Amino acid sequence: MAGTNPKPAHTLHIHDLHVEVGGKEILKGVNLDLFSGEITALMGPNGSGKSTLAYGLMGHPKYVVTKGEALLDGQNLLKMPVDQRSRAGLFLGFQYPQEVSGLTLSKFLWTSYMQRHTAETADAEKFGKDLDAHLAWLEIDNAFLKRSLNEGFSGGEKKRAEVLQMATLEPRFAILDEPDSGLDIDAVRAVGQAVSRLHRPDAGILVITHYQRILKYLKPDRVHVMVDGLIALSGGRELAEQLELKGYDWVRAGTAATN
Repeated sequence: MAGTNPKPAHTLHIHDLHVEVGGKEILKGVNLDLFSGEITALMGPNGSGKSTLAYGLMGHPKYVVTKGEALLDGQNLLKMPVDQRSRAGLFLGFQYPQEVSGLTLSKFLWTSYMQRHTAETADAEKFGKDLDAHLAWLEIDNAFLKRSLNEGFSGGEKKRAEVLQMATLEPRFAILDEPDSGLDIDAVRAVGQAVSRLHRPDAGILVITHYQRILKYLKPDRVHVMVDGLIALSGGRELAEQLELKGYDWVRAGTAATN
């Protein structure tokens, strides 16, 4: 039919997801749909369950899924081992990335690239050119690649390294857990603009954040607010602006009134 939106190349449908941590239920029935070609923002106060959603989807052993499903193009991620979830096209940019001494960032990125390619499909020249472009977008020097992964990195450098990994892997869906935390104004701009440039029509991005500041550069198509383990409110990018002005108390109050 004329005027209808084209069918997205990829979908991630999260239905009635319940997750426990240490025996305590954190997610209490989350329903969320992500589509390739879109940037989605997930906002909410501390302790609302945003990061629990990210780790539960990726299969962190401390985050136990007790009910629900997460279908990436019809395949249930929750039945896959962690490495298979990554190969299926799911990427998580950590809020607090781990340090790996002795493994340079360049070696890590090349190894990650080769996990998605064979000797026949790998293109070292293209990999190098793309990496140079991504470094320029993130406003970092090539010398950055010679350093051990995240070792001695500042908060901004760690977030830039996570974005480089996302760019290298080209996932179907990328979850970025608070990519703006601990960053100064210039780093927020650089990371936000780089993620926006890296966003592909055949991929979706879920950005978890407390604040509207990085969303000025990402311009999300959809904004969801999580409160007490549930999606409490959804809207367009104007919702993020409302939250910046009014905080989360009015969302909590509305949620309490409906329960």
